[in-house]
Amino acid sequence: MKRMIDFKIEKIIPLCAQFGVDITDEQKQKLNLYGNLLLEWNEKINLTAITEPEEVLYKHFYDCILFLKHIEIPKNSTLIDVGTGAGFPGMVLKIVRPDIEVTLLDSLNKRLVFLNDVIEKLELLGIKTVHSRAEDAGKNKLYREKYDFATARAVAALPVLLEYCTPLVKKGGMFVAMKGPSGKEECDASVNAAKVLNVTEPKIICEALNQDTERTFIVFKKISQTAPKYPRKPSDISKQPL
Repeated sequence: MKRMIDFKIEKIIPLCAQFGVDITDEQKQKLNLYGNLLLEWNEKINLTAITEPEEVLYKHFYDCILFLKHIEIPKNSTLIDVGTGAGFPGMVLKIVRPDIEVTLLDSLNKRLVFLNDVIEKLELLGIKTVHSRAEDAGKNKLYREKYDFATARAVAALPVLLEYCTPLVKKGGMFVAMKGPSGKEECDASVNAAKVLNVTEPKIICEALNQDTERTFIVFKKISQTAPKYPRKPSDISKQPL
């Protein structure tokens, strides 16, 4: 590896402490190594357009940790990160909450090769990668209705995300979509999807990451099991969103 970049994790430690997330020295080191691996691998495969260390710190790391400000994850919960990409938010959540069991799902295997390298080098336990499309995982009994939480960060329009993600969540569990400033408008377009997929009306939470970036968390609670027909085939989902 090249000379290590210092991502100045200490800048966000007091911010995280304000909402009860205490980042240890070991977790600080792991976040820093993760950032270095991200930028190193990003020269070989397209993982992120955000490469300035300060931006990685706030728009990736702090962004993902903010999840824990608004969503209470009980000890030893299970979480699946759908379309995880470079591991956001699932990998960061695992680093700062090592008690939770995390599954990183992505359809592009080369991203998972990167994530497996991170898991190995950070010596993380209780985290695995799954190479699958979300609609296939949602039909697979290994993953369907197995998780306390599902999350996705800016993967698709919200009605589409709901159909991909809610089949993976247990009854009583939650799906949390991480969106930008358009989150409220996407909620308005998701009323029917929420009803069909047996989830509550969304709780919408807005946060400023820094001066120019806003994060919207959209939280749905699963009321009852998802009908077996969902998720549908991708062509049907894109042509006729719920």
